This record gives sequence, C-alpha cells and structure tokens, in this order.
Amino acid sequence: MDQYSLSREIEKMARRDVCLAFSGGVDSSVLLKLLCDASRRMEHGGRIYAVTFQTRLHPPADVEIAKKVAEETGAIHCVLPVDESESEELLNNPVNRCYLCKKYLFSRLISFGRDKGISLFLDGTNADDLNVYRPGLQALKELGIRSPLAELGVTKADVRQLAGQLGLSVASRPSTPCLATRIPYWTRLDFELFARIDQAEAFLKELGYPIIRVRVHGEIVRLEVPADRLSDLAADSGTVAKKLKELGFSYITVDLEGFRSGSMDIHL
Repeated sequence: MDQYSLSREIEKMARRDVCLAFSGGVDSSVLLKLLCDASRRMEHGGRIYAVTFQTRLHPPADVEIAKKVAEETGAIHCVLPVDESESEELLNNPVNRCYLCKKYLFSRLISFGRDKGISLFLDGTNADDLNVYRPGLQALKELGIRSPLAELGVTKADVRQLAGQLGLSVASRPSTPCLATRIPYWTRLDFELFARIDQAEAFLKELGYPIIRVRVHGEIVRLEVPADRLSDLAADSGTVAKKLKELGFSYITVDLEGFRSGSMDIHL
C-alpha cells in the first residue's frame, strides 16, 4: 500500500461533496474516516455523506452499527430504505444476483446524491475483492461509482491495519455479506427464511462464534465456522441443534472444511 498516494487521492476527493455507500463494515468505515478527517483539515472541505442502505437482505443490526461508526467519524449519515422484492429478476436469485442488486441499490444512491448536487459516488471495495467472484463490480463500473481502495491497491490486510491506526470500533469486525449468500443460486429469495437465518447466526455469535455462516440447502443447514473452531462447535452441538430446530430447521450439519468466503460460488 502506498500511503502517500492514498492520502493524496483522499484529499483530492474530500475537496468535493461526496456520497459514500456505507455499510458500517471495516472497508467503508476506513474510507469514511479518511474522507472526514481530510475534509476537516481543509478550509473549504466538502460535505461527506455516508449513505446506508436499509435492505431486506442485511441484518437490521447492520444499520445500528453503521450509525455508530458514522457518528465516530463525524460524517453526515443517511439511511436509505430499499426493498429488493420490487425486482422480480432479483427475486429469482440468478448467478448474477450481485450485479442486479448493486445496480438496483446504487441507482438509488445516485438519485439520492444528485438531489443534493453531488456528482462523486464512492464505495469501499478493496483490492482483494477484485480477485474473487464479484459480479456487482461491473454494475459499479457501469454507474460510474469509484472504489478508491481498490484503485490504489489497498488490500484487506491494509484496511485492517488502517482501521486499528484510526481507532475505529469496527477494526476487527468480520465481513457481513448479504443474507442471499446463504442459499444456492436460483433458489428464490425468501425473506422469512432470511429472518430465521439471521436469528440463527445471531445466536451462534452470542455463543462465541463471531465468524459464522448458516447456509441452507433445502431442508439441510450447513454450518461454517473457522476450521480451528470445529471441535468447539462439536462440543456445542446439542445446544446449537436445539436452537436451530426451534427456528424451524430440520437437518443440522457442519461443514468439515470450515468457513470459506464465497463457498456458494464453487461451481461457477
């Protein structure tokens, strides 16, 4: 990571009014903090808007976390409600679901920003995201959304380091991709199911598993935790199975390969 180039680019952007898609995750939080700090250092810095999508595909707790971090940075925080069920194509959950979703969300971000006279729109994609299956990146490119961290080669490890240096409360927060990643492609989006998955993951986090995915394949649930926690999960199997069955899941299994980001993409 070239910190000088990053600082120079951030200062250039912070001279303008900016609209940042802000999830409250570590990537967008680092970018938001850098922009806000740069703007405050200037005599005529731009207004920095942190816009959080309130969606049906992300846990409600994400919005509260985003509000907290936006307050830490001093950004202008706005919550933009969206309803993915308005898109029949998205509801069918095709393999380019992420593209359709990003196009849907960021089109609304642009409309929001243009109403305020803003022409610079950003997101927190980092350089590592360019090396995995991310069809949503094409939507950002088509819409003219810029990703400064990715453009300047800032990796996830760099982001974590910066978050610690900046004192952000989410410095060690695990990634929280949308709940649609918990079901196979072409399985129709089911928001009642996603609510139960969210409850199951929240329960496992309270039980001491901060990194957890509850993947659902029909009647079978496949639990992913880091490989070094598999023995712990086995010890907690009775408690976990009881809770998940209360939530309406019939068959509870554990993935012996452990947690893998994007494990639903292995056939693509």
